[in-house]
This record gives sequence, C-alpha cells and structure tokens, in this order.
Amino acid sequence: MKGITQRVLVLTSAALTAAAVSVAPAPLAQARAEALDMQLGIQFNPDGNPGQCGGRTGEQWKYSATPTDVIRFDTDSRAGGCQLAFGIYDPENELPGLIATYTFRSTPGGDPAQCGNQGTHRIPVSTTSRTFGPVIRIDTDNRQGGCDLTFALSTPRGESIGVNYTSDGDRAQCGNALPPSDGSFSPVDNDREYTLRIDTDDRPGGCRLRLRLDVL
Repeated sequence: MKGITQRVLVLTSAALTAAAVSVAPAPLAQARAEALDMQLGIQFNPDGNPGQCGGRTGEQWKYSATPTDVIRFDTDSRAGGCQLAFGIYDPENELPGLIATYTFRSTPGGDPAQCGNQGTHRIPVSTTSRTFGPVIRIDTDNRQGGCDLTFALSTPRGESIGVNYTSDGDRAQCGNALPPSDGSFSPVDNDREYTLRIDTDDRPGGCRLRLRLDVL
C-alpha cells in the first residue's frame, strides 16, 4: 500500500509540473507574442505651461483591447497649448484596408486660432514602425468657442476604436463628455463616428480622454 501511495504522489507531482509548464509561457515567447500584436498610440505634449496638458504626456502605445492612459486637456489663459497626434502599429499586417481619421475643426462662430492644424487627418496604420499622424494643437481659452475633434473609421472586417471622454470639472467645457466616474467606451466603427468638444478655459476642471483599439 505504501508503494502504491508513493507512486500516486510521484505521478500527481509530475502531472502538476507538466500542467504548469504548458500553461505558463516562457518569458521570451510571451514577449514576442506581445511584440507582434497591434497597438494604438497617442502623442501628447505641452508647448507652453505644462499644467494645461495633464495625464500621460509624451508617447504611449497600448496593445489592442487595452485602454490608453488618460490624457487631460485643461488649456486656459496660461501660455501655450497641447499638441496631439495618433497612430496604429500593425506589425503582422492584420488590419489591411482599415482607414481611421481624426477631423479637427473650430466650433461654429469660434475663434479658429484656438484649434491648430484644422482638417481631416489619417491615423497611419504602419506595419514597420510606430508612426504618428499630423499634429493638431489645442489652445482653447476665454476666446469665443472651442474645438471639435471627430474620430471616424472604415474597415472590411469589424475593428473599432473606443472613446472614453469625461469631464472632471465644469462639464460645459467638454462637449459630449460622460460623467467622471463613467468608464464606458463609445465605439467608432463603420456605422458610427464620435465627436468630442474641447472648450476649456478658466472655469474649474478639464477634459479627460482615453482610447482603445478593439479587434474581432
């Protein structure tokens, strides 16, 4: 009986070891799998008083299904503004035919100088490098009006970009924003665009933006 028990324990230990090996990938294999995944990038930098451009500044790249870190618009009468651009990295060419754009316009009747580099810009989908599209510049303040930023996407498959846009102060500064505690993402896909309005000034608070690339 003792011999049988010992053999059972040995076999059980071996099975558990084998299971652990099969479930937990090697660090190098896991790193390579992640390196080949699609990524959504944001570039966000101040060109004046840095307190106007909060959250994550510089470059960030997030794998598909992972939200970007928050960037925060709080431009006002302080000097300078915030520079913003987007990109998609697709090293395995899994997104052929996907076209994503961001359109930047001053609001009707607003001062257009608050919204730099207006127009419709492509979000580059690069298979070779992490590349950003044209930079737009947000410099809203107490002048009339603000800036509208519209995301649009077309694809032969079913990808989408999720947008989470919230206000953490006077909500009138952040058109189409959700309450600060709402973590939901509005989809941008073949059927839906999403327009957010930035009209920050010397009123309290600012506007917070996160994006997420979703694939089937």
